[in-house]
Amino acid sequence: MEENIIENKNATAKIAHSSEMKPFALTEQFYTQLDEKHQDYETSQEASTNKGNLVKYTTEKPHICNVCGLVYYSELSLLNHLLVHSNEQNSVCKECGRIFKEKRKLNRHLRVHKSEKLFICDVCRKSFRDAASLKSHCQTHSNEKPYACDICSKTFSWRGHLRRHLRIHTNKKPYACEVCNKAFTSLTYLKIHFRIHTKERPYVCEVCSKAFSDGRNLKMHLLIHTKEKPYVCEVCSKAFRDGRTLKVHLRIHTKEKPYVCEVCSKPFRHGSNLNRHLRIHTKGKPYVCEVCSEPFRYGSHLKRHLRIHTKEKPYVCEVCSKAFARNNKLASHLLTHSEENPYVCKICDEAFTRSNSLKSHLRTHAKE
Repeated sequence: MEENIIENKNATAKIAHSSEMKPFALTEQFYTQLDEKHQDYETSQEASTNKGNLVKYTTEKPHICNVCGLVYYSELSLLNHLLVHSNEQNSVCKECGRIFKEKRKLNRHLRVHKSEKLFICDVCRKSFRDAASLKSHCQTHSNEKPYACDICSKTFSWRGHLRRHLRIHTNKKPYACEVCNKAFTSLTYLKIHFRIHTKERPYVCEVCSKAFSDGRNLKMHLLIHTKEKPYVCEVCSKAFRDGRTLKVHLRIHTKEKPYVCEVCSKPFRHGSNLNRHLRIHTKGKPYVCEVCSEPFRYGSHLKRHLRIHTKEKPYVCEVCSKAFARNNKLASHLLTHSEENPYVCKICDEAFTRSNSLKSHLRTHAKE
């Protein structure tokens, strides 16, 4: 038996060539699952990016074909591949290779390549390629949320948003940052997080030129200039700049305490209160490094510590481009470029740029 290794953007494959491979029939459930995966991808905010990025940002376990052993790093790629082994005649898109069970579904899909948009929203005139996408879009105007979570009853306008929300309950976070290993429930959240490492801030305020890594933060920031507070509490009429703050405020009226301590089951209204409470059980250090298990009192201290493992040095000297992991190290370094010597010996008035240099100097007086 001969083995070949094939590498591409979608898969790293080990193929066992065998005459024993036989075609098999695919169920209706299989095609439903395949359609859902494609729909999620095409309607997501990331649909315009290269599919290869999905492989770059995720650490999901590989998906292996039971027929030929081909290994894929996304479930969508594996489902598409399984059609090769089926004994059914399918319709294939000549543009991208996607396979469809029915000819009508292929014809609908071809509009993606033709940029044909026949369905227009009566409210905002936005156009769509098919009636299903238009219907889904119209829910943004009607506030209709037909998809409900069976666990907490929260409702959503789109099925994809419900599926992403369910990961909160299952604690499934398939998208991991390749720099710091922090995991997220969606690729969108991962990409926003990744800008922390790249320092990218594409959203700029036209009023004060302040830049943001997340468009939602810019939208909330603009309300500072307009003095607008569009989110009003129906109980006490208190107004807020953003919906998240209103949502937290409403817990005062509903007595809701969604954050529960896993150790003693004590509930809290705010996540920050729970974190503070956890220090009772963790001896004051609830933030633990996943790499070396060292605990920290504050999240900011853990974040700073992680740079030891990631080798990240975000603080760069503008004079000589030397980089540092901590801001105080950069501040100390900058004194070497200036004539300023802020650390002065009280015995002989000799001045130094660094405190440790002064400490070393003081030992010379101690020996006298």
